[in-house]
Amino acid sequence: YTGVLLMKLTIDKNQLLETLQKVQSIVGQRTTLPILSNVMLEALNGKLTLTTTDMEVSLQTSIEADIDKEGTTTLPARRFFSICRDLPSHQVELFLEVGENNSETVTITSGSFKGKLGGLSKNDFPPMPVFEENCSYMLGQGILKETLQKTSYAASTDESRAILNGSLMSFKDGKLITVCTDGRRLALVEQDIDMPEEAEIDVVVPTKTVNELIKSLDLEGDVKIRMSTTQISFEFSNILIISKLIDGTYPNYRQVIPSQCEERIAVERELLQSAVRRVSLMLDDQASAVRLDISENRIELVTSTPEVGTATESIPVKYNGKEISIAFNPSYLIAPLKHLESDEIFIELSDETSPGVIKSNIPFLYVIMPIRVN
Repeated sequence: YTGVLLMKLTIDKNQLLETLQKVQSIVGQRTTLPILSNVMLEALNGKLTLTTTDMEVSLQTSIEADIDKEGTTTLPARRFFSICRDLPSHQVELFLEVGENNSETVTITSGSFKGKLGGLSKNDFPPMPVFEENCSYMLGQGILKETLQKTSYAASTDESRAILNGSLMSFKDGKLITVCTDGRRLALVEQDIDMPEEAEIDVVVPTKTVNELIKSLDLEGDVKIRMSTTQISFEFSNILIISKLIDGTYPNYRQVIPSQCEERIAVERELLQSAVRRVSLMLDDQASAVRLDISENRIELVTSTPEVGTATESIPVKYNGKEISIAFNPSYLIAPLKHLESDEIFIELSDETSPGVIKSNIPFLYVIMPIRVN
C-alpha cells in the first residue's frame, strides 16, 4: 500500500452485483454534482451498506461482507457496476487507500484481475434524511406493489402540473386510497389498512419513487411507511427508500368519478386488450381514437387513418342495453387491462360524451374521458 489503508473487505460478486443493480437506477445520468453519480460504500459491523441519492429519492441497502477494516468511500456507480459485472472470480476484494491531497482510490481485486478506481470523499455525499416521525403504517409489500402497479401508469408526465406527476396516497378511515390522473384518465385502488385514527393524511409521492418501489418490493413480507412533513420513507426486506413528497394539494378526484352510469357491459379482459391492440395498428399516434360500437352482446371496434388504412374487429360481450358509439384513446383503454388479473372486467357508460368507467372484481376503478370523433 502506498497510502493509508482506510477500508478493506471481501465480498461475494453476485451479491454485490445484485445490490448495485438495486441502487444504481437512482443515479442521475446528467447530474451537475459529480458526487451524485457515486454510490456510497460503508463497511461496518460485518455489512457493506450501499447508498445512492439524486436529492429527491435516496435508496439504501446492505449485504453481508467479510470486513478486515471498517471504512467509507464513494465510487462512480455505473462504472463500478460495469467492472463488477465482468470480474473473473466469485470473490471480490476491495481496499481503500487515501493518498496525497486526500485523494481516495479503491483497489478492486478478483481472481487474476486488479483495478484501481478513483473515489470521492464521503464528506461530500448528502446525508440520509433523518425523520421527525409523525406517524407510521404497516402494509404487505405485495399489496403496496400491486396497488402502485395498478395506478401509476395514469400519472401525468406534464411538468407544468407538478402535483399530478406522482401518486396520491390518502390514508383515511382505515383505508389507503391510491390515485393517479393526468386529467384525461384516472386510476384508483382502495385498500383496507391498519392505521391509527389520528394518522389521517394525504401525500403525493413522485413517480420516480413509485417506479423504484415497484421494482424493489417483494410479494412477501411487510413494508413500514413513515412520514415527516416533507418526506416519506419505505422500509422493507433490507431496503430503505426515502423520498421527498410533492408539495401542494391534489385536486378533488371525486369530482371526475361518475356517480351513476346507465349501462354496464361485461367483457373478457384479454379479448378486449388484444382486439384493441390489433385494430390500433392502423392508427397514427397523433390523433388516435378507437371507436366502440356497442350493441346487444357485442362490441365492434373500428379504427381508420386516411393515409394508413382501416380495421374492424368484433368481440362478444354480455350486454343488453341501448346502442352506444363511443371513442377512446386506445393506449388509455389498454393501460388498465394490462395491470388487472381478473378474467372479466366491466365497462360502465352513460352516453358517447360522458366519461367511461372500467371496474374489476377488486376495489379498482378507472375513469377515461371519451374522444369526440366526427
